[in-house]
Amino acid sequence: MRIIKSFGFLLALISILSCGGGKTAQIWTDRPEFALYGELFNTVQTQYKVSIKYYENPGQVLGRTRDTADIIVGSWLKNSTTGTYFRSLDNLFGAKKLSRNIFYPKLLAVGRIERNQYLMPVSFNLPMLIFSKEKNMELNNPFTIEFDEIKTLSKDFNTVTRGTLTKMGFSPLWSDDFLLTAAVLLGSNFREASPLAWNALALEDSMDFIYNWTNEINTSNQAEEDFTFKYIFDPPDKLIQNDRILFSYMNSRDFFTLSEESKSTLDYRWIMGEDKVPINEDIVFLGMPKRARATKAARAFIQWFFTAENQTVILEYSMTNRISENVFGICGGFSALTPVTEQVFPRFYPELTERMPPSDYLMPPNVLPGNWADIKERVILPYLHDRSRTSDTAQVYPLERRLADWVRMNR
Repeated sequence: MRIIKSFGFLLALISILSCGGGKTAQIWTDRPEFALYGELFNTVQTQYKVSIKYYENPGQVLGRTRDTADIIVGSWLKNSTTGTYFRSLDNLFGAKKLSRNIFYPKLLAVGRIERNQYLMPVSFNLPMLIFSKEKNMELNNPFTIEFDEIKTLSKDFNTVTRGTLTKMGFSPLWSDDFLLTAAVLLGSNFREASPLAWNALALEDSMDFIYNWTNEINTSNQAEEDFTFKYIFDPPDKLIQNDRILFSYMNSRDFFTLSEESKSTLDYRWIMGEDKVPINEDIVFLGMPKRARATKAARAFIQWFFTAENQTVILEYSMTNRISENVFGICGGFSALTPVTEQVFPRFYPELTERMPPSDYLMPPNVLPGNWADIKERVILPYLHDRSRTSDTAQVYPLERRLADWVRMNR
């Protein structure tokens, strides 16, 4: 089989698969790798076909055009418009059909509205800290790590030479995504409203916690910035291997697409708080629009895709063709099918062997607005970045006003 090394092939394949027909279900997706899944489905049976069309945000496109798809796959599909644009998928479950029991129950529940299943979870990712395998025995838990332990180990690792930090265990300011993870675990409770609501007191407390962390463990914000300017120019895995830092924040999607050489020297722990491991908010869901036409073909594809056997074939196909060098797992993440993630993934990613947290520990995100990705990048992360560096809230432009400004400029 040919060796595939980039998304160029995937995008080309999407154009090849973008055809129609009564027995052809059209899939709109923001995941280029779905072109491979479509190709595989079209190869293993002859009754139905699927065609693939790429959109950056297929859920939003659905609400702005008279064109329609038979299946939508992407992030940010669960919001106040879900019931308006998508049909119930309950008839896909039952005897000789799909079983609800094969899904992570909390993920499946996110796709429900009242008692009806409108969306089916496809994949998800988890936040982690990576570190050198040589430090493995210093950690308390073989699976997870909490903030207090990060702080303690980081402080012990810190090294001061002639009054300057020359080794730093970890700074929460190195990653704005880590700040968001901390805010979520500490109760900020971001959720869809008009367009967004949150627990303001918990959010401020979480950033005070980060500010105090910086000053208690790493001397000061200025000391961290000086260290960052002087040393943080190599990739995190190199800094860890060179014993310059102890920990680095990463998500599972990025870690499991590192080179084998890099992963061979690294270990990881899932970030946890109060017995909860937060699922990254960009969960990939699948839905069937109400205006879908090729419904039999769409149902056939869904029934085919959500089986452990066929997802195993997909993983084998991706590994053989070296797609896994760029795309982690199923659709860029862990499979929403419990037996696939817990039993099949370790065959392809040995680092996962007996390392997944129990499903009860997983904490899905709240329902978020369909434009959450933009709000996060333009409003939330910049605010967390500024607020985490000071305890004086008067020095920081308020989040409410930032959001109002963004909404006004993007009407």
